[in-house]
Amino acid sequence: MASGYNAKEEDGHRAGAAGPGESASRSRKPDNTAFKQQRLPAWQPILTAGTVLPAFFIIGLIFIPIGIGLYVTSNNIREFEIDYTGTDPSSPCYNCSQTYSWNSTTLCTCTLTFSLNQPFEGNVFMYYGLSNFYQNHRRYVKSRDDSQLNGDLSSLKSPSKECEPYHTNEKPIAPCGAIANSMFNDTLELFYIDPNETRTPIPLMKKGIAWWTDKHVKFRNPGGSNANLTAVFQGTTKPVNWRKPVYELDSDPENNGFINEDLIVWMRTAALPTFRKLYRIIQKKNNMTPTLPRGNYTLEVTYNYPVHSFEGRKRMILSTISWMGGKNPFLGIAYMTVGSICFVLGVVLLFIHHKYGNRNNSSDIPS
Repeated sequence: MASGYNAKEEDGHRAGAAGPGESASRSRKPDNTAFKQQRLPAWQPILTAGTVLPAFFIIGLIFIPIGIGLYVTSNNIREFEIDYTGTDPSSPCYNCSQTYSWNSTTLCTCTLTFSLNQPFEGNVFMYYGLSNFYQNHRRYVKSRDDSQLNGDLSSLKSPSKECEPYHTNEKPIAPCGAIANSMFNDTLELFYIDPNETRTPIPLMKKGIAWWTDKHVKFRNPGGSNANLTAVFQGTTKPVNWRKPVYELDSDPENNGFINEDLIVWMRTAALPTFRKLYRIIQKKNNMTPTLPRGNYTLEVTYNYPVHSFEGRKRMILSTISWMGGKNPFLGIAYMTVGSICFVLGVVLLFIHHKYGNRNNSSDIPS
């Protein structure tokens, strides 16, 4: 008769055949170290009433005073805003808003009067604000050539395809792209009217409105600062919606071409559809008189930027600043809200712990 099945012998044959594989599997085993075997010392916090309750109270006691300080500082910042879109028929800019377009060949001007009830001390910053303008659109944000704006001659003559359709117009466009093509170009002038009805122009400083890194690093004119811009930009053309080429934006060579600060400010796209951008700075002359005294003012607008087509709005903002920047009450409110919530939660948890935490549960334990 045939011998019976020997399981032990079969297992022995399998073990002998799998000898090399077994050594290979052993080689794949992680080393016996604290790091590879996850034996490193670690700290695991144990949440108890003695640790959680003080944390809630400390956060509340720290955040609430900070929030009050930020909120009071923000409220001390003076700010004035005037809308000059001209959608209302009674607005001085109504005719300009209805008739002006990108293709208009004649300038349209309007004058608005307003009063400041409180004087503005220190440096005053003039902003222009736009609403319903989506600078955060993906294709709009990409529509630029950073190499061209950085002064690269090859990109000047052959702009990036990201700029299409504002890429060429029989000649290469400089600067190319939808961002530069839609650059804000209203002209704003401010006048103070004294009690004798005499108009005094307010000097508006246009230097220093852009970030230093943008002005000196990201934006450069081709050929360097001493180059003849008219010759450098020869063979290029202006964006479709511009009135002047880029080398005629300003008479000052340090604020002309790609290093024009109005252009630089506009090229830094906004994250939200309602935004403001710095237009000019009104510097304080001396400590004896306010920068903008209380009284009547006129704002003269050269209406070059149409917003009627996308139902947008335009406004001019005058604002002072503090150590925390411009007016922003949200930050103070957020700190006070978080601090108050933490403090209230601390009180509630302290009450619960005092009432139920020390309750004797010995009756529930079986003998």
